[in-house]
Order: sequence, then structure tokens, then C-alpha cells
Amino acid sequence: MSVGAAAQEIGVHKAEAVLFFTLLQLTVVVLAGRIGSTLAARFGQSTAVGEIIVGILLGPSLFGLLAPGAFNYVFHSAPGEPMQVLSQIGLILLMFQIGLEFDFGHLTERRNRRAVMWVSAAGLLLPFVLGGALGWFIAPFLGGPNAAALATALFVATAFSITALPILGRILIEFDMTQRPLGVIAISAAAINDVVGWLLLALVTTLSVSQFQAGGFALNVGAVGLFAALSWWGLRPLLKRLVGWAQRQTPRDGEPQALPNNLLGVLLAAIFIGAMTTYQLGIFAIFGGFMLGVLLHDERALADAWRDRMGQFVTVFFLPIFFTYTGLRTNIGSLDTPVLWGWCALVIGLATVGKFCGSYLAARFVGLPKAESKVLGILMNTRALMELIVINVGYDLGVISQNLFTMLVLMAIFSTVVTSPLLRRWLPRCAPES
Repeated sequence: MSVGAAAQEIGVHKAEAVLFFTLLQLTVVVLAGRIGSTLAARFGQSTAVGEIIVGILLGPSLFGLLAPGAFNYVFHSAPGEPMQVLSQIGLILLMFQIGLEFDFGHLTERRNRRAVMWVSAAGLLLPFVLGGALGWFIAPFLGGPNAAALATALFVATAFSITALPILGRILIEFDMTQRPLGVIAISAAAINDVVGWLLLALVTTLSVSQFQAGGFALNVGAVGLFAALSWWGLRPLLKRLVGWAQRQTPRDGEPQALPNNLLGVLLAAIFIGAMTTYQLGIFAIFGGFMLGVLLHDERALADAWRDRMGQFVTVFFLPIFFTYTGLRTNIGSLDTPVLWGWCALVIGLATVGKFCGSYLAARFVGLPKAESKVLGILMNTRALMELIVINVGYDLGVISQNLFTMLVLMAIFSTVVTSPLLRRWLPRCAPES
């Protein structure tokens, strides 16, 4: 056998080995995700809570601790890049779906508009200030190895400020609150929080990438703004015409389709191009997916069809990969001193106090009763998936340490787990018409 043929055979065997272990990891992750979501639903929790917890348990926090040999065989026998790439593709598709389902009508809801504005502002400002102050103080101890204190402070502040709009939407549906004024206030305030939160994350990411050079930062911000403007006023009309044209085409069976195959292919290509564009502009690719979804947010038939055709696959296949990828980075055992657990308790406590108290006090200020104000406070404290996306960005940029990453993951879990039990306790005390 020639040297070239031998090298080719070795390369084939290596590729097959990577494929084998990637498939093994996917098998474990997908089945574990289904188990976690089923158990969470039985305990009255959002399915995402179970998937997040299972993802962490598959990491060094439990699986790696109890069975290090099996853990290393499953997750460390091959390079981690395939799973990482799959998790990022899943996030890009998920962010497109979130942008696509974003209902801007909530932001112009006249009923209780004053409550919406005050709750969203206070629920964003107070946790941002508390998170920024805490992040600045702990940067020397828990910041990234080469990160400036300002970068750590801004990322912690943004993580404290975010509200998980998708999870909140699921919770409102579960508790039959989508048509109640209290639910409208919550989803509207959370929507504003999410818009501002993503803008903050994009700006903070740009600031970190530009290494705090005013010229580079201004250039990156200007490029992102230009991309958004061109997308909204240039690409959006073209995409909407394409969607309308594709939906008017009648297939052979005579039934019109909201998302025919050709349109799906074009949309996927556009999503990936948008993701590549934002990456080239110096911010993470997920923003490109979100932006493409926002461009088509008012195409409700398209949003419903995407959810039916792609949404379940993204939820069942891609999301558990992301949660497991996050879990592999989370090592609860690394918090091995009382001091670290004290910092963790402080992170969770300040994040909860900032969100809950800011929203509660704002609701009371505009005249809502105590029970309704408490419900708004706990709803706005829900973070879950959005929080994990934010802190993964911060970890990838090196502005938060592994220990701080673990603390913020625990904060995201805590803030979401407490939501359903407290709603069951406080909702019955609300007035029926609320």
C-alpha cells in the first residue's frame, strides 16, 4: 500500500471514529433531554427546566463525578467541535424562531401601557445597576483571566437584566394568563426587556471585541447599525415579497402552503448568511439569526408553519445539545470553598432581588395590588434559556471565569424553577378580572 493510500485510510478511520462518538453523544443527549423534559412537566415545571438540569447532570457536575471513565469515553474520546458547531447552529435557528414569533403588538398595547413601561424600565434598570456593581467588585476574583473589569461588570449586568421571553410565554400559556391584563403586562414588559437586553449584549460584545478602543468600538457599532438598517429597509421588503410569492404558488395537491420547500431552503440560506454577516461584523452569529426572524415577525402564517415544521425539531434535537454543551462547561464541584458558595448565593440573591423588587415596586407605583405586583415580579425574574445564551457569549469572550459561569448557570436555573410554585401560591390571591 502506498503512503498516500495509507494516509487516506487513516483519515477515513479517523472520520468514522469522530462520527461514531458524535452519534453516541447525540443519542445520550437527545434521550436524556426527553427524560428531563418529561420529569420536569410531571413536577409542574417548564420542560426547558428539565432539559437544562439534565444537561448539567451530563457534565462534570454529576456524570463526570460518578463515572469518570464512562464520561470521558462518551464526551472526550473525540474532538468537541462537532457538538459545539451543532449547538451553535441550533441557537441560530432558535433565535430566528424567537425573532419570528416576537409580537411587537404587545409593545403598543394601550391597556395598562403605563404599567408596562414602568415595570419594564425598573425590571431592567435595577438589576443592571446591581449586576454592574457586583461584576465590577468581583472582577479581580471571578472575571476572565485577561478581561477588563468593565467588560466583566457589563456582562454580569446584562445577565442580571435579561428575561426569558420564550419560557415566560410557555408559563403564561400553562397558567392561562395570555389574555388576562396581568399576562399582557408581563409579556409586554419582558418583550421590551428582551429587545433592550439583546441590544445591550450586542453593544457589550462589540465593546469587548474592540478592546475598549473608542474608534474600533464606534466603527463596529456603526457597522452593526448599518446592517440592521439595510436589513429592515432593504432586505425585509424583498423577503416579504418572496414569502408572499412562494405562498401563492399552488403545489400539485392543490393545497397552498405557508412554508413550501423552496421557501424553506431560501430562508435557511438567508439565516446562515445573516449569521455569517454578524460574525464578520464582530458580534456573535446568533444575532444574525435573530435579526432575520425579526424582519418577518408579522408573517404569522409563516411563523406558525415554521413552528410546526422546524420548531419541534429544534426543540427536541438542537436545544438539548446546547444545554449539554453548557453543562459540560458547568462544574458545580469547582465551587469547593465556603467563599465561592457565598459568592454564588450573593449572585443568585442580588439577581433575584433586582428583578423581583424592581418589577414589584414599579407595579405598586402604578397602582396594581400587592398580589398582582408579586406575580409580575416573579414572572419578570424568569431567565432560563436567554440567560444561558448571554453567559455562554461572555464565557466565549473570556470576560467571565468558569466559576462565575457556573454561578450564573445556577442563578438561571433558580430563577426559573421558583416561578411555577410561586405562581400557584400567588395567582389565586389575584382579583378574577386581573
